[in-house]
Amino acid sequence: MSVKNTNTEHLKGDETVDETRGGPKFRPVLHALTSNPGVEMMNYAVGKHDMITLGQGEGDSPTPDFIASAAYKAMQEGHTGYGPTLGQVPLREALSEYYQRIYKLSIPTSRFFITASGSTAMHLSLAALLDKGDEVVAITPIWKNLLGAVELTQADTKQVSLDYSDEAGWTLDLEKLFGACSDKTKVILIVTPSNPTGWSASQEEMRAILEFARERGIWILADEVYGRLVYASAHEHLRADSFLDVAREDDLLLVVNSFSKSWAMTGWRLGWIVGPQAAEDKIRDVALYNNLCPPTFTQYGAIAALEEGEPFLKNQIDMWRSNRDLLVERFAGLGNVRMAYPEATFYGFFKVDGQPDCKELTKRFIDEAGVLLSPGCAFGETAKGYIRMCFAVSERRLVEALDRMEKVLKT
Repeated sequence: MSVKNTNTEHLKGDETVDETRGGPKFRPVLHALTSNPGVEMMNYAVGKHDMITLGQGEGDSPTPDFIASAAYKAMQEGHTGYGPTLGQVPLREALSEYYQRIYKLSIPTSRFFITASGSTAMHLSLAALLDKGDEVVAITPIWKNLLGAVELTQADTKQVSLDYSDEAGWTLDLEKLFGACSDKTKVILIVTPSNPTGWSASQEEMRAILEFARERGIWILADEVYGRLVYASAHEHLRADSFLDVAREDDLLLVVNSFSKSWAMTGWRLGWIVGPQAAEDKIRDVALYNNLCPPTFTQYGAIAALEEGEPFLKNQIDMWRSNRDLLVERFAGLGNVRMAYPEATFYGFFKVDGQPDCKELTKRFIDEAGVLLSPGCAFGETAKGYIRMCFAVSERRLVEALDRMEKVLKT
């Protein structure tokens, strides 16, 4: 009797995983997950002294007291048990009022689905839409966690990169995007404003994408987490264009958002989805078996953020705008750094002449400058060579980081 040799080893980053030598068995998809260079660099920097950390999308400011106080008050009032799977009714109502006030859109509460973080909102959306063998067309550069979330569904991903030029910055070629879609395409994944480039889709581009998707029955999954982090706007309130501005109520569109960035609530892990009415029951079905419901008392802090958070957000934007201009000026003075002028988000996404290996350059910034950044290869196939830097920090801290980095950039 012959025995088939099943001694299969899987490589993940620098790690070899042997599934047949007595260890626990996990799903093959977990062994096949691509490595995350951003996490690799964070691990590389662990234990190193006097590190300025600008590799994550998080600022210096703590959550405002009025938000924390609202959550504490909710705890004292007993809002500490299970809640509705798609969120507390008062928060869904507050979001409906927020979109009316800020976006001039009338969206019923039944189209808002509260989630335990923006990342969870993305996972729930993908889980509701994708099966093994489906295809996602993702506009890159894009946050690695989103690509990883697609991998977990066992769907296939096609990456369509934004184009870059020193004159025009980052731009989207719609024909290239549409040409990448096939009969297997189930979802177009787009982040606007873009983490990490700062590019934003225009309403004309959004209309074209929606029209294309409607004709083919393709879902649009739009990450609009940075929708309020813009430095100029044609709207009454400072905000980017949204797919919701141009979509129909029944469009195959899920818009993902989060409380993390606009109101300094990264650790609160609270987000939301805006979807068509027909998606409510399906998202609830997926969420029910994910975490049952979002944390209850934190949602009352989120209500305070929506209702009282505009002055705080304005102060944050003013600080980030000043930091952005400082960063642009400092990089321009060096002569060997290429970076588009960030119109949104709080990231500089740059490339250094003569430095094609972004991981090695990121390690040099850690070792020689004590500054942790994120390598561009974490953001897609065509982002190799770039580096992402978060400037949502105090001016003093940013200046110190740039002073340190110049020692590396000039050598």
